[in-house]
Amino acid sequence: MFQSLEDDKTTCETCHACELGQTRIRSVFSGGSPYAKIMVIGEAPGKEEDEQGEPFVGRSGQLLMKLFAEVGFEREKDLYICNTIKCRPPQNRKPTLAEKEACRPFLDAQIAFVQPKIIVLCGTTAVSSLLPHEKRTITQIRGQWFHHTSGAKIMAVFHPSYLLRHHSLEAGKPRALMMVDLAEISRCLRLNSV
Repeated sequence: MFQSLEDDKTTCETCHACELGQTRIRSVFSGGSPYAKIMVIGEAPGKEEDEQGEPFVGRSGQLLMKLFAEVGFEREKDLYICNTIKCRPPQNRKPTLAEKEACRPFLDAQIAFVQPKIIVLCGTTAVSSLLPHEKRTITQIRGQWFHHTSGAKIMAVFHPSYLLRHHSLEAGKPRALMMVDLAEISRCLRLNSV
């Protein structure tokens, strides 16, 4: 369908396949490096992302990038960052199934062109999009490896907006578990086991 990642992006920027094309300021295609081994997929752009045209730049995104940095990953070098849908839903509501389906070709093309070794799914919307048969909660599946049809390994993690509400670094708490998951991703890449 798309000839290149740039073609995917150009088409996305003018997309009106769903009603979000009428309400967005701009589509939010991606951030980071298209050569990264790790692809981070979130839910949808928020207010700051819609205004800037860049994913994960608001408070939750800043926290996520800080946590990745703590295990040695840099946004612009080590991560390719995108969302399940590319336009902000009004009032940051959850994307509808129709909206996710309208955006799915863009996401599938991103995965095909970037060819990540690891896909990190941030939150339930990303999980339901890429692991549709998985009915367990993030708390139940986080830290476990799944496989994408592209050959990439998939790990689900807490969405950073959830971590903003759970500050404790005490063992067993969400932020501590997130650091365990990110350390496992780092370990996997270091051992070339992906």
